[in-house]
Amino acid sequence: MVAGKRGEKPRRLNSRQSIMASYGNNKTALITGASSGIGASFARFLAEKGYRVILAARRRGHLAALAQEISNRGGVADYFVCDIGIPEQRENLVKQIYTEIGQVDLLINNAGFGWYGYFYRMVWDDAAQMLAVNVEAAAHLTRLILPKMLKCGSGHIINIGSIAGGLPNQGIAMYSASKAFLDAFNTSLYRELRGSGVYTSVMRLGPVQTEFYEQARQKENGGSLPAEKLAITVERVNRALLRLLAHPRRVIYVPAWLGISRLVNLFFGGLIDQLGPMLLRRNEKNQ
Repeated sequence: MVAGKRGEKPRRLNSRQSIMASYGNNKTALITGASSGIGASFARFLAEKGYRVILAARRRGHLAALAQEISNRGGVADYFVCDIGIPEQRENLVKQIYTEIGQVDLLINNAGFGWYGYFYRMVWDDAAQMLAVNVEAAAHLTRLILPKMLKCGSGHIINIGSIAGGLPNQGIAMYSASKAFLDAFNTSLYRELRGSGVYTSVMRLGPVQTEFYEQARQKENGGSLPAEKLAITVERVNRALLRLLAHPRRVIYVPAWLGISRLVNLFFGGLIDQLGPMLLRRNEKNQ
């Protein structure tokens, strides 16, 4: 069962906070994987912009602390402890939200994790969990929330993808496949929803400075992802989110120059086929 608890009562907004709140216009945002990393950063950022944020993740202590932090800053936050990889808990989460809070105006399918190494060495329980969290949870929550958005004639669903979805490489077979699903899923939905008032977008991110990489290393047989050295700050992702909310579109790359990744596999796929395996072997030797 999903255990749920609301955040503390917010303080009265001061004049500066009232101005910031006008952006969100008291809309509600549900963020999965909100206990840390990009999800927690989104929650703080959106609360400052006037959104009532709903935090969903497994770690109660992290969620409670974040909800209290947002409340202390004059925002409004509710949190629900939920294992997003379990279908029944996803269903109970949405039921609780509709019963206790009401409409969800913005859904951010952020929950996900990675793993690096040879696929044959990946423990199947981790592979299955990756499918459940990175793929099934995003599709299921979208299915649960989309009908009410359509009924209201407004809403925005944002899927947190990766350039790995369009540029699959050695060492991230399952992760790349999960993000490729989000790309295809989002594109199809975007075209289905044209003219409905509901938007769906995918943020194709490059590496971001979060605990994502440490968690990947802690998985059985997991290794260090080379891309970690190129990671950008979560603040840059927040700014991209703001642009996407202001001007909804099907896809946005963060940072923007990564849009060229669409062409890399097309023109340099053969070269990557030759050099990629060498990079993976060298990385394994250095660990």
